[in-house]
Amino acid sequence: MPAPPTRTRARLPVCLALLAAAVLPAGPAAADEPGWTAEPAAGAARPAAARPAFYLQGAPGTVLEDRLALVNTGDLERTVTLRGADAPAGTAPAGAASWFSFGAGSTVRIPPRTRAVVPFTVTVPPASPPGDHSAAVIASGPGHEASVRVHLRVDGPALAALTVEDVAVRGRGAAAVLAYTLVNRGNVALAPELSVRAEGVFGAVAVPAVRTPAEALPPGRRVELTEPWPAAPDLDRVRVTITATAPGGARGSATASAWLVPRAAAALTGLGLLVLAAAAAVALRRVRARRGLPEPMDQDAPAPDPAAAGPAPAPEHELTGAPR
Repeated sequence: MPAPPTRTRARLPVCLALLAAAVLPAGPAAADEPGWTAEPAAGAARPAAARPAFYLQGAPGTVLEDRLALVNTGDLERTVTLRGADAPAGTAPAGAASWFSFGAGSTVRIPPRTRAVVPFTVTVPPASPPGDHSAAVIASGPGHEASVRVHLRVDGPALAALTVEDVAVRGRGAAAVLAYTLVNRGNVALAPELSVRAEGVFGAVAVPAVRTPAEALPPGRRVELTEPWPAAPDLDRVRVTITATAPGGARGSATASAWLVPRAAAALTGLGLLVLAAAAAVALRRVRARRGLPEPMDQDAPAPDPAAAGPAPAPEHELTGAPR
């Protein structure tokens, strides 16, 4: 039988699902506010420090613990339901929602102007793949739902892998943009740094300073990005290379080539090519007429019928002057 999960801290009793119920100063919530908030509870080491999200780490088979703070700032009692959620759509691996447990605190009734602290656990299955797992704690109440992100790392070999795909130059002139796609193909979240290089017919071309994505890319995340290129050349053939690097040795690069031609120039170029083609055809006909060459046969014309031309004339006898 597999060994029971180990706990990183002593689990708080379920009956203490509402902890540190502190009465807040009176003051009704604004009309456009839900009247309650959800956020990670401050840690024991730094009670006054605010946390933007939960950060948990452990080996497969362990039980991780943390606490959620619910604050009712209004004059009415609030009932809030808690649950765990999987990673956002398009990320992998998924399935972390089933790892959360709130015990008897999955439904919490918060008195007016009260702060309640709710403990919860995250049980990491023994066969969980190593790496980063994005999840969230969802708090739902009447007319409002709050999401608190959970960054969960399962111990094990870390793989940092990143690719750049679908590089393209769109638009012309001041409306030109660079388009590309970043894909996290590893098992850890990545915060890539980006660089761009462009080469024209006569050398290097000025490129925009690409922006680093605002959030780290979770494993499996694919994000399509664009960057304005107002200083793109008006007339040139450019070769653009976008490179992404991230801690852990992750590196990806991709290249694309494009003609940058103003619309008016493109139209004139097309018209000029048509004129040249017509002139070449006329010149070819004149050369054939001077040399007495037949015009090329129309491929779509029917082949001549030998029977319609009548019998072929008999060949003339050749006179050699030999005696009979």
